[in-house]
Amino acid sequence: MNQLQEKIYKRFVRYVAVETTSDPESKSVPSTPSQISFAHTLAAEMPKVGFEQVEVDEYGIVTGLLPANTDAPAPTIGFFAHMDTVCDYNGADIHPVLHPNYDGGTLTVNAEKQMFLSPQNAPDLKLCIGDDIVTADGHSLLGGDDKIGIAVIMSLAEYLTQHPEIKHGPIKAAFTIDEETGSGIGYFDVERFGADFAYTVDGAVLGEIDCGNFNADGVTIRITGRSCHPGSAKDFMANPVRIAADIISSWPEDKLPETTDKEDGFILFKDITGGLEKAEIQGIVREHNLEKFEAFKKLLLAVVEEKRKKYPAAKIEVEYKEQYRNMRDILREQPQAMNLLEAALKENKVPYRLTQARGGTDGSQLSLRGLPTPNIFAGYENPHGPYEWLSLTWAEKAFHILKSIATNAVK
Repeated sequence: MNQLQEKIYKRFVRYVAVETTSDPESKSVPSTPSQISFAHTLAAEMPKVGFEQVEVDEYGIVTGLLPANTDAPAPTIGFFAHMDTVCDYNGADIHPVLHPNYDGGTLTVNAEKQMFLSPQNAPDLKLCIGDDIVTADGHSLLGGDDKIGIAVIMSLAEYLTQHPEIKHGPIKAAFTIDEETGSGIGYFDVERFGADFAYTVDGAVLGEIDCGNFNADGVTIRITGRSCHPGSAKDFMANPVRIAADIISSWPEDKLPETTDKEDGFILFKDITGGLEKAEIQGIVREHNLEKFEAFKKLLLAVVEEKRKKYPAAKIEVEYKEQYRNMRDILREQPQAMNLLEAALKENKVPYRLTQARGGTDGSQLSLRGLPTPNIFAGYENPHGPYEWLSLTWAEKAFHILKSIATNAVK
């Protein structure tokens, strides 16, 4: 690896050593105290790489300013990455494994567990021959989502501070909480941050740019039944477990995550709890097109209404909770962020494609709140599990894209 990649890598290893798993069931903000601890760790490091006005707010969000080093007019640009890791897989005791100069074959994640990566199960590895690849060790996720993004932003600030001959306008950095739960960015003060536009460094494959995303709600279905001894249940019992299963099985097969791709939407029923008195279904609703999104929600309500008639002794309630909305239209109406980004990609000879993310980023909520924020690649793949990996070459490319954006914005 070259010197820049080494700096990014060493930062990344330090950052993933701090466990910051978020908790979607928590009522606290942030959802886990470890995020606060990590926030203060980053805040202590930021002045050393050139940031001023570093703050950790009451919610644990870290912000700082890299001042302009020119009097030439320039917009204030924001760079975002999130501190938390997902709760879907173990995020503690992470030990990154470096695989230098990848030869295109099989990478051993954990020999004892027979865990391997290759172009057969990770096709994008074929794009990384000659790169230094980083994996987890089979006992945890890697944390590239999104601590490699933090490492890139911190390394960029250090580089620009050490090279004052490279002129740039004001750069704001924000390291945010609870991105994986979809709730943390709601506590971010966009007006106080003061950026004209921004970028989340939270994507995956080299050259993938998320300039649109799902509309997203969470859904909770609560079922209150009527219990009795099963021997005398005829015409009396209303079994919440059975009703929950009936609702899920009645949802159309062609509107599920495992049967859709590209811009097709879905409902994912991701959790069921309960027994003979009560049951609860947790799910998520996703669709790029807002009209189709609302139609999905109405269709689910129609399914539930049919079950109310089928099981009159039960009480069935449905609650939707807004998570985020598609940022596509905002970025079209305010194109400066995308114009600078596409110019930077071309300047650095990075082939790219503009994608509609099958998910959401902090940028989707920021865009809707007045801060246009597309999402660029950070260099990781297969997030949220033990087969997560990243390319240090891809991370370095992200660094150069951000540097070009910052310098080319100076007029």
